[in-house]
Amino acid sequence: MASTETEAESTAAQAGGDSAAPAAAAKDTAATDLAGLEAGLDALESRIIDRQPWLRTVVSKAFPPVVAIVLVLALWQLAYHFSLKPHYLLPSPVDVFRSLQQKWLEGTLLGFVWTSVSRGALGFLASVGIGTLLGLVVARVKVVRAAIGPILSGLQSLPSVAWVPAAIIWFGLSDATIYAVVLLGAIPSIANGLVAGVDQISPLYLRAGRTIGATGLAGVRHVLLPAALPGYLAGLKQGWAFSWRSLMAAELIVNAADLGTGLGQLLEQGRELQDMSWVLAAILLILIVGIGIDLLIFAPLERRVLRSRGLLVKS
Repeated sequence: MASTETEAESTAAQAGGDSAAPAAAAKDTAATDLAGLEAGLDALESRIIDRQPWLRTVVSKAFPPVVAIVLVLALWQLAYHFSLKPHYLLPSPVDVFRSLQQKWLEGTLLGFVWTSVSRGALGFLASVGIGTLLGLVVARVKVVRAAIGPILSGLQSLPSVAWVPAAIIWFGLSDATIYAVVLLGAIPSIANGLVAGVDQISPLYLRAGRTIGATGLAGVRHVLLPAALPGYLAGLKQGWAFSWRSLMAAELIVNAADLGTGLGQLLEQGRELQDMSWVLAAILLILIVGIGIDLLIFAPLERRVLRSRGLLVKS
């Protein structure tokens, strides 16, 4: 009797095992199909941008801005034609171009641009060094973040021109005043960008770095900064914008004969002479330099970083 019950239990267990095996196989198959479906949907949602011929790239990138510029010039010319403002207050695009041409023929135009660009570049490089060190300390030391983090955010929102009176009192009408305003305008943006980039790093990368012995400065160089590069680059880009704006604000107010003439001083001279063609020409040069630096330096760097991380996709 006991042997009969044992045989029955064995038969039932064998039957249950035989039925469980197909169920497990079916479950695995369903999971595999679901994963394949998700991968297919992801592939449909986005794809990596392939490199296009340079001529097609130039046309696709240049055509929309050219159309926008033509529209702006057309509206400007219409406003001049219908005298929305007196002509001495709103000159035509041709008048502004003639003003630029006059400075070019005098041989002073490139000097104005170079003075401002060299100041901006030097101030920005100093801001990168200081802002990077400050950002690393704030990002990795909790006590420092709690103490300085809110101050950095507040300084980033403070208009740069607010520092000009204090800098004049501290340093007088000198280049030090201009560079102080540039540093105070750019450093908070660079530091906050690096802090944001570090906060977005996966803890797995940091643990892997410590496992292979990348600690201290080696960990910062080989793990922390490369992993935080997208956010850091965004901070650098914003830092340049703030440094350029700060420089123009400082040059507008700090005006002395021995300082040289930058674009900000050129703009102020046009205001003193009540020459709107001169004023608008200076504004146009400031705009062109700012856009040119972004397109020639920061935009290619940003595309390269995003492409290397597989983030440059087209939906």
